[in-house]
Amino acid sequence: MKISLKDLYWEFFLLGVQLLGGGYVIVPLMQKNLIEKRNWITQEELTDFYALSQTIPGIIAANISTFVGYKLRGKTGAFLALTGIITSPIISILLIASIIDFLLKISYIQSIFWGVGIAVIILIFLTIKEMWNYSVYDIATWIIFLATCLLSLFLKVSPVLLIIGSIIFGITVKYIEKRCKK
Repeated sequence: MKISLKDLYWEFFLLGVQLLGGGYVIVPLMQKNLIEKRNWITQEELTDFYALSQTIPGIIAANISTFVGYKLRGKTGAFLALTGIITSPIISILLIASIIDFLLKISYIQSIFWGVGIAVIILIFLTIKEMWNYSVYDIATWIIFLATCLLSLFLKVSPVLLIIGSIIFGITVKYIEKRCKK
């Protein structure tokens, strides 16, 4: 059974419209639409595509759709399934962005976001205050704290590198502490 490219795109477009709540919602929707309703793939194939989608970078729903489209109609099918699943979310994001853009031009709304910005700073400060005693409590944690502050403020080192460096430093310190206790 050869599935038309139009039907393939349309089915994935409709799946994209229903995809509220993230990529994990896609599996039951695909099970219902692609296995039970259309009989395009098997449960085993969907399970395999889902598992494979978990192991590669990208959006789960888009990855699964690409695999299903490829299985059904090759590269063109993969492209159309991917395009179909992302069309509705892209349209939604563009609509929301244009509404937000319009709202941000209203002075009252700007005042609201200004107030929210201040509140977010306070919430971050309170979070730091709450976590401080549990995070910075000995010489090693003070070294990590001061080093990451200095490196990020003055040398503009990437936060990713600071986190990786902190992890390596923390593991090293804990390893040395264990060795010294033995």
